[in-house]
Amino acid sequence: MVSLALHQRIRGGTGGRIVSGTERRTARAELSAIGQALAILGDRWVLLILQRAFLLRIRTFAGWRDALGISESVLAARLKELVDHGIFELAAYRDGRTRYEYRLTERGLRLWTLLVAIHSWERDWADRGRLPPLLHHLCGHAAEPYLGCGACREPMSARDTHTEPGPLATFSRIGPPRRHRRTVRPDAAPDLIGYCPDSMEILGDRWSTSILAGAFLGTRRFVDFQAGLGIAPSVLTDRLRRFVELGVFDPRPDGSYRLTDKGLAFFEVFAFLVDWAQHELPAPEGSALAITHRPCGAALDPVLLCTACARPLRRREVRFVLDG
Repeated sequence: MVSLALHQRIRGGTGGRIVSGTERRTARAELSAIGQALAILGDRWVLLILQRAFLLRIRTFAGWRDALGISESVLAARLKELVDHGIFELAAYRDGRTRYEYRLTERGLRLWTLLVAIHSWERDWADRGRLPPLLHHLCGHAAEPYLGCGACREPMSARDTHTEPGPLATFSRIGPPRRHRRTVRPDAAPDLIGYCPDSMEILGDRWSTSILAGAFLGTRRFVDFQAGLGIAPSVLTDRLRRFVELGVFDPRPDGSYRLTDKGLAFFEVFAFLVDWAQHELPAPEGSALAITHRPCGAALDPVLLCTACARPLRRREVRFVLDG
C-alpha cells in the first residue's frame, strides 16, 4: 500500500483551464517521470501516430493524415510535441525538392515494447477478433508475448511485485497537467491494426491513464482519486463508470474500486511505461517509484518473452504479419 503522501492534491491554480506553454513547462519540470510519460502518451492521436510509425513505417505528415483521417492542425500539434519530447526528429530528404520526414529517435524506438504490450493485452482481454500475429524470427513461431522479469526470466504480474515510492513520489507528481481536450475518433470500430476501444478508453485519455496509474499504486476510493488528481467529480464519475463497464474496475459495497483480473493484466503495459519513463525522462530526485519483483528480489526490468521459446523478444527479431 502506498503512503498517504500519494493522495496530496495538485496545487497549481489553473482552475481546470488549458495551461500556457510556460506554465506547462513549469508543471512538467515538477512532474515525476511517470507523470510526464502519462502527459505525453495519454492521448489517442499520439498512440495512433506512434503505432503507424512502427507498424507501417509512416514518416511523413501526409502519410499520417491520410492513414488516420486526422485534421492537419491536430496532427501538426501532436507531431510538434513528439519532436519536442525527443521521440521524433525531423530529417530532410530530397524528392525533387527538399522535404522533411519524422524519424523515431532512440528514445522513440524504445516505446516499441509498450506498443507490443498493448497488443498483447488486447489479444488476451479485448474482443478483437483476429489480430495480426507477431512472428519471432529466432524460433519461427508466433510469439504471443508475455511479461517477464529481466533478471530471473520468470513470468511477472502485478500480484508478485512490490512498489516503494521515493520521498517525493507524491500523487501530485504523477497526475499530468491538462494538455488536450478529450478527443474521440468518429469511427470507434478499429481496423485490423488499430487499437480497440478498450485500450483507447484506458490509455487514450489523460484522466483515464492517471486513474489507472493511481489504482496500481494503491488508490481505491473516490475521494482519494479526486484528492490525488484534482479531478472534477463529474469527470471522475464518468471515468470510473467506464472502467466498471469495461470490466477493469470492480465496485465494492464499501465504496472502493478494485482492479479486476482484466485490470490487473494491464500491469504489463504499465510496467513498460514506468520503465521507459524512468530511464528516458528527467525528473526531480526522489520522485521515482521502486518496483521490485518479489520472487527474485530484483528491481523492475520488464521484458517481453516468447511463448514458443521463452527467449526475450527484441525489436529487430520480430515483425507483425499484416498481410496474412
